[in-house]
Amino acid sequence: MATATKGTTKTKTKTKTAGAIRAGNGKYHFRMSKLKKVPAGTGYSTSHGGVVEGARILVGYIHKPRGTGSRMHSHKNEQLNYVLQGTLKGTVNGKRVVAPAGTLIYIPANAPHNLVSTKDEDVIFLAVKDLSQGIIGMAVDGTMTGPHFEKGFGPAAPATKKRAKKRSAAAR
Repeated sequence: MATATKGTTKTKTKTKTAGAIRAGNGKYHFRMSKLKKVPAGTGYSTSHGGVVEGARILVGYIHKPRGTGSRMHSHKNEQLNYVLQGTLKGTVNGKRVVAPAGTLIYIPANAPHNLVSTKDEDVIFLAVKDLSQGIIGMAVDGTMTGPHFEKGFGPAAPATKKRAKKRSAAAR
């Protein structure tokens, strides 16, 4: 929860996204790349970044590491993503999307979608959503078991870690 101070009276302002900044009450200017990074898809995506919430809309400056992204998910809020760096690929409502820098992606409310950063470079995009909920939605399969990783980009599998440990021990 954010706290804004005006004179000696403290006004508590809540955000729908944990860790987001609440605009207003004298706060009108934000350096988006310097904001505290918050998860923007806990349970289904690697997306994270600074989020500012106004009275009716939110804006996120979102980072998605290369070769990673979201599993199929949806949310109550309508969303617009403007790609600033890199390329996002995936689907929105069953339609294929390939969005390089300079592209705007429209995601209707409740539309199933997934977006993944290509293997070439990290993606940075501006996410703009209405505040019918915060920035995080829900995986379509109902599980919040983690994000999507392209082949070669995920966390090392347990068996792979064990083999690496054995190789390291044998080398000593």
